Amino acid sequence: MKKNKVHFSTLLKSLMLAGLIAPCTARAADAPASPHTITTNVGLVSDYIWRGISQTSHKPAIQGGFDYAHSGGFYAGIWGSNISWIVDTAATTAGGSASLELDTYFGFKHDFAQNFAYDIGFIRYNYPGTYTPAASSVNAVPGNVARADTNEIYGAISYKWLTAKYSHGLGQFLTIPGARGTRYLDLSANYPVADSGFMIMGHVGRQTYKGTYADGLAAITTGAAGTGTPTYTDYKLGISKDISGYVLGAAYTHTNASSFYTAANVNKKLGKGTGAVSLSRAF
Repeated sequence: MKKNKVHFSTLLKSLMLAGLIAPCTARAADAPASPHTITTNVGLVSDYIWRGISQTSHKPAIQGGFDYAHSGGFYAGIWGSNISWIVDTAATTAGGSASLELDTYFGFKHDFAQNFAYDIGFIRYNYPGTYTPAASSVNAVPGNVARADTNEIYGAISYKWLTAKYSHGLGQFLTIPGARGTRYLDLSANYPVADSGFMIMGHVGRQTYKGTYADGLAAITTGAAGTGTPTYTDYKLGISKDISGYVLGAAYTHTNASSFYTAANVNKKLGKGTGAVSLSRAF
Protein backbone atom coordinates (compact mmCIF):
# COMPACT_ATOMS: atom_id res chain seq x y z
CA MET A 1 0.00 0.00 0.00
CA LYS A 2 2.81 2.41 0.77
CA LYS A 3 4.32 1.91 -2.64
CA ASN A 4 0.99 2.59 -4.33
CA LYS A 5 0.46 5.70 -2.16
CA VAL A 6 3.81 7.15 -3.24
CA HIS A 7 2.98 6.42 -6.87
CA PHE A 8 -0.42 8.12 -6.55
CA SER A 9 1.15 11.15 -4.86
CA THR A 10 3.73 11.48 -7.60
CA LEU A 11 1.07 11.19 -10.26
CA LEU A 12 -1.07 13.81 -8.51
CA LYS A 13 1.85 16.25 -8.37
CA SER A 14 2.58 15.66 -12.05
CA LEU A 15 -1.02 16.36 -12.99
CA MET A 16 -1.05 19.54 -10.88
CA LEU A 17 2.19 20.73 -12.52
CA ALA A 18 0.82 19.97 -15.98
CA GLY A 19 -2.29 21.92 -15.10
CA LEU A 20 -0.19 24.94 -14.19
CA ILE A 21 1.96 24.71 -17.31
CA ALA A 22 -0.81 24.07 -19.84
CA PRO A 23 -2.49 27.50 -19.54
CA CYS A 24 0.87 29.23 -19.89
CA THR A 25 1.67 27.16 -22.97
CA ALA A 26 -1.72 27.91 -24.45
CA ARG A 27 -1.30 31.63 -23.82
CA ALA A 28 2.15 31.57 -25.44
CA ALA A 29 0.86 29.66 -28.45
CA ASP A 30 -2.10 32.01 -28.82
CA ALA A 31 0.05 35.18 -28.65
CA PRO A 32 0.02 36.82 -32.10
CA ALA A 33 3.29 37.23 -33.95
CA SER A 34 4.64 40.76 -34.03
CA PRO A 35 3.78 42.63 -37.25
CA HIS A 36 7.14 44.44 -37.03
CA THR A 37 10.40 43.08 -38.44
CA ILE A 38 13.83 44.69 -38.25
CA THR A 39 16.76 43.22 -40.19
CA THR A 40 20.33 44.23 -40.85
CA ASN A 41 22.62 43.45 -43.75
CA VAL A 42 26.31 43.75 -44.42
CA GLY A 43 28.37 43.05 -47.52
CA LEU A 44 31.78 43.27 -49.14
CA VAL A 45 32.12 43.76 -52.92
CA SER A 46 35.19 43.88 -55.12
CA ASP A 47 33.58 46.69 -57.15
CA TYR A 48 30.44 48.69 -56.35
CA ILE A 49 28.43 48.76 -59.59
CA TRP A 50 25.24 50.87 -59.75
CA ARG A 51 23.23 50.92 -62.95
CA GLY A 52 26.23 49.58 -64.80
CA ILE A 53 28.63 52.29 -63.62
CA SER A 54 31.43 51.70 -61.12
CA GLN A 55 30.98 53.88 -58.04
CA THR A 56 34.45 53.04 -56.73
CA SER A 57 36.57 53.10 -59.92
CA HIS A 58 36.77 49.30 -59.78
CA LYS A 59 37.93 49.20 -56.17
CA PRO A 60 36.34 47.32 -53.22
CA ALA A 61 33.52 48.62 -51.06
CA ILE A 62 32.06 47.78 -47.65
CA GLN A 63 28.28 48.11 -47.49
CA GLY A 64 25.48 47.63 -45.00
CA GLY A 65 22.11 48.80 -43.77
CA PHE A 66 19.02 48.41 -41.61
CA ASP A 67 15.47 47.65 -42.75
CA TYR A 68 12.10 47.87 -41.05
CA ALA A 69 9.07 46.04 -42.45
CA HIS A 70 5.44 45.87 -41.33
CA SER A 71 3.25 42.89 -42.13
CA GLY A 72 0.81 45.30 -43.81
CA GLY A 73 3.36 46.05 -46.54
CA PHE A 74 5.05 49.27 -45.38
CA TYR A 75 8.85 49.30 -45.22
CA ALA A 76 11.67 51.79 -44.62
CA GLY A 77 15.42 51.57 -44.41
CA ILE A 78 18.87 53.07 -44.59
CA TRP A 79 21.86 51.72 -46.51
CA GLY A 80 25.43 52.92 -46.99
CA SER A 81 28.59 52.26 -48.99
CA ASN A 82 31.94 53.89 -49.56
CA ILE A 83 32.28 55.53 -53.01
CA SER A 84 34.91 57.47 -54.95
CA TRP A 85 33.22 58.55 -58.21
CA ILE A 86 32.60 62.17 -57.13
CA VAL A 87 36.29 62.80 -56.48
CA ASP A 88 37.43 60.56 -59.35
CA THR A 89 35.29 62.29 -61.99
CA ALA A 90 37.85 64.81 -63.20
CA ALA A 91 35.49 66.88 -65.41
CA THR A 92 32.99 67.27 -62.58
CA THR A 93 35.09 67.95 -59.51
CA ALA A 94 38.44 69.45 -58.64
CA GLY A 95 38.68 67.43 -55.47
CA GLY A 96 36.85 67.06 -52.21
CA SER A 97 35.98 64.59 -49.50
CA ALA A 98 32.67 63.08 -50.63
CA SER A 99 33.41 59.39 -50.12
CA LEU A 100 30.13 58.04 -48.71
CA GLU A 101 26.76 57.14 -50.18
CA LEU A 102 23.95 56.95 -47.62
CA ASP A 103 20.53 56.01 -48.98
CA THR A 104 17.24 56.48 -47.14
CA TYR A 105 14.01 55.03 -48.48
CA PHE A 106 10.46 53.96 -47.71
CA GLY A 107 7.66 52.31 -49.62
CA PHE A 108 4.83 49.85 -49.74
CA LYS A 109 4.78 46.41 -51.33
CA HIS A 110 2.24 43.63 -51.44
CA ASP A 111 1.15 40.56 -53.37
CA PHE A 112 -1.82 40.65 -55.68
CA ALA A 113 -3.49 38.13 -58.01
CA GLN A 114 -1.50 34.90 -58.25
CA ASN A 115 2.31 35.11 -58.26
CA PHE A 116 2.20 38.90 -58.78
CA ALA A 117 3.51 41.63 -56.48
CA TYR A 118 3.93 45.38 -56.62
CA ASP A 119 6.34 47.78 -54.92
CA ILE A 120 6.10 51.58 -54.87
CA GLY A 121 8.33 53.95 -52.95
CA PHE A 122 10.70 56.88 -52.57
CA ILE A 123 14.49 56.87 -52.25
CA ARG A 124 16.99 59.61 -51.52
CA TYR A 125 20.64 59.06 -52.43
CA ASN A 126 22.69 61.15 -49.99
CA TYR A 127 26.36 61.99 -50.58
CA PRO A 128 27.58 63.89 -47.51
CA GLY A 129 30.88 65.69 -47.76
CA THR A 130 32.44 68.51 -49.76
CA TYR A 131 33.44 68.70 -53.40
CA THR A 132 34.50 71.58 -55.60
CA PRO A 133 33.34 72.04 -59.22
CA ALA A 134 36.14 71.83 -61.76
CA ALA A 135 36.63 74.75 -64.15
CA SER A 136 37.14 72.64 -67.28
CA SER A 137 34.46 71.16 -69.50
CA VAL A 138 31.72 71.68 -66.90
CA ASN A 139 31.57 75.38 -67.76
CA ALA A 140 31.11 74.56 -71.44
CA VAL A 141 27.54 73.47 -70.82
CA PRO A 142 24.61 75.39 -69.29
CA GLY A 143 24.60 75.61 -65.52
CA ASN A 144 27.21 74.03 -63.27
CA VAL A 145 27.56 70.90 -61.18
CA ALA A 146 25.08 70.37 -58.36
CA ARG A 147 25.45 68.47 -55.13
CA ALA A 148 25.08 64.78 -55.86
CA ASP A 149 22.09 64.22 -53.52
CA THR A 150 19.27 62.76 -55.60
CA ASN A 151 15.57 62.02 -55.04
CA GLU A 152 13.63 59.37 -56.96
CA ILE A 153 10.23 57.74 -56.85
CA TYR A 154 9.85 54.22 -58.16
CA GLY A 155 7.34 51.53 -58.99
CA ALA A 156 7.83 47.84 -59.75
CA ILE A 157 5.73 44.88 -60.83
CA SER A 158 6.97 41.33 -60.24
CA TYR A 159 5.78 38.00 -61.55
CA LYS A 160 7.44 35.01 -59.90
CA TRP A 161 11.14 35.69 -60.54
CA LEU A 162 10.72 38.46 -63.16
CA THR A 163 10.63 42.16 -62.22
CA ALA A 164 10.09 45.38 -64.17
CA LYS A 165 10.94 48.60 -62.32
CA TYR A 166 10.69 52.27 -63.28
CA SER A 167 12.55 55.03 -61.38
CA HIS A 168 11.80 58.72 -61.94
CA GLY A 169 14.06 61.60 -60.87
CA LEU A 170 12.47 64.53 -59.03
CA GLY A 171 15.14 67.17 -59.66
CA GLN A 172 18.90 67.19 -60.01
CA PHE A 173 20.39 63.78 -60.75
CA LEU A 174 23.72 63.05 -59.09
CA THR A 175 25.87 66.08 -60.07
CA ILE A 176 23.65 67.09 -63.02
CA PRO A 177 21.39 70.06 -62.20
CA GLY A 178 17.93 70.60 -63.67
CA ALA A 179 17.46 66.93 -64.48
CA ARG A 180 13.82 66.43 -63.45
CA GLY A 181 12.36 63.53 -65.43
CA THR A 182 15.65 61.64 -65.70
CA ARG A 183 14.58 58.01 -65.53
CA TYR A 184 15.75 54.44 -65.32
CA LEU A 185 13.92 51.37 -66.63
CA ASP A 186 15.09 48.08 -65.17
CA LEU A 187 14.14 44.59 -66.31
CA SER A 188 15.59 41.79 -64.20
CA ALA A 189 15.31 38.08 -63.55
CA ASN A 190 16.40 36.23 -60.41
CA TYR A 191 15.86 32.55 -61.02
CA PRO A 192 16.35 30.16 -58.07
CA VAL A 193 17.73 26.76 -58.99
CA ALA A 194 15.49 24.40 -57.01
CA ASP A 195 16.92 23.05 -53.73
CA SER A 196 20.46 24.07 -54.61
CA GLY A 197 20.92 27.49 -52.98
CA PHE A 198 21.98 28.89 -56.37
CA MET A 199 20.40 31.96 -57.96
CA ILE A 200 20.91 32.91 -61.61
CA MET A 201 20.57 36.63 -62.34
CA GLY A 202 20.03 38.60 -65.54
CA HIS A 203 19.42 42.31 -66.01
CA VAL A 204 19.09 45.03 -68.64
CA GLY A 205 18.58 48.71 -67.79
CA ARG A 206 18.20 52.00 -69.63
CA GLN A 207 19.31 55.27 -68.02
CA THR A 208 17.78 58.28 -69.80
CA TYR A 209 18.91 61.81 -68.93
CA LYS A 210 16.64 64.84 -69.26
CA GLY A 211 17.21 68.58 -68.95
CA THR A 212 19.22 71.46 -70.41
CA TYR A 213 22.45 70.37 -68.77
CA ALA A 214 22.17 66.86 -70.20
CA ASP A 215 21.48 68.34 -73.64
CA GLY A 216 24.58 70.49 -73.28
CA LEU A 217 26.69 67.44 -72.45
CA ALA A 218 25.36 65.74 -75.56
CA ALA A 219 26.27 68.77 -77.68
CA ILE A 220 29.90 69.02 -76.54
CA THR A 221 30.53 65.30 -77.02
CA THR A 222 28.87 64.90 -80.44
CA GLY A 223 31.46 63.87 -82.98
CA ALA A 224 33.13 61.17 -80.91
CA ALA A 225 31.93 57.75 -82.04
CA GLY A 226 28.82 56.69 -80.17
CA THR A 227 28.80 59.62 -77.78
CA GLY A 228 25.97 62.01 -78.66
CA THR A 229 24.24 61.67 -75.27
CA PRO A 230 24.90 60.63 -71.68
CA THR A 231 21.94 58.23 -71.97
CA TYR A 232 23.11 54.61 -71.94
CA THR A 233 22.10 50.95 -71.57
CA ASP A 234 23.61 48.48 -69.14
CA TYR A 235 23.54 44.68 -68.93
CA LYS A 236 24.41 42.18 -66.21
CA LEU A 237 24.70 38.42 -65.84
CA GLY A 238 25.48 36.78 -62.53
CA ILE A 239 25.14 33.88 -60.17
CA SER A 240 24.99 33.58 -56.39
CA LYS A 241 25.07 30.80 -53.82
CA ASP A 242 23.57 30.79 -50.33
CA ILE A 243 25.99 29.06 -47.96
CA SER A 244 24.49 28.79 -44.47
CA GLY A 245 23.10 32.32 -44.64
CA TYR A 246 26.14 33.85 -46.35
CA VAL A 247 25.51 34.75 -49.99
CA LEU A 248 28.51 34.54 -52.32
CA GLY A 249 27.98 36.14 -55.73
CA ALA A 250 29.76 36.86 -59.00
CA ALA A 251 28.53 39.01 -61.89
CA TYR A 252 29.68 40.66 -65.10
CA THR A 253 28.34 44.09 -66.10
CA HIS A 254 28.68 45.91 -69.42
CA THR A 255 27.45 49.27 -70.74
CA ASN A 256 27.67 51.40 -73.87
CA ALA A 257 28.55 54.48 -71.77
CA SER A 258 32.34 54.25 -71.80
CA SER A 259 32.86 56.20 -75.04
CA PHE A 260 30.71 59.07 -73.75
CA TYR A 261 32.72 59.36 -70.54
CA THR A 262 35.92 59.38 -72.58
CA ALA A 263 34.65 62.15 -74.88
CA ALA A 264 33.41 64.20 -71.92
CA ASN A 265 36.87 64.03 -70.33
CA VAL A 266 35.53 62.07 -67.38
CA ASN A 267 37.18 59.12 -65.62
CA LYS A 268 37.62 56.57 -68.42
CA LYS A 269 37.16 53.65 -66.04
CA LEU A 270 33.51 54.52 -65.48
CA GLY A 271 31.11 52.58 -67.70
CA LYS A 272 33.60 49.94 -68.80
CA GLY A 273 32.58 46.29 -68.68
CA THR A 274 33.77 44.63 -65.50
CA GLY A 275 33.35 41.60 -63.29
CA ALA A 276 32.75 41.73 -59.54
CA VAL A 277 32.42 39.30 -56.67
CA SER A 278 30.48 39.85 -53.44
CA LEU A 279 29.85 38.34 -50.03
CA SER A 280 26.84 39.39 -47.98
CA ARG A 281 24.84 38.37 -44.94
CA ALA A 282 21.42 39.42 -43.60
CA PHE A 283 20.49 39.10 -39.91
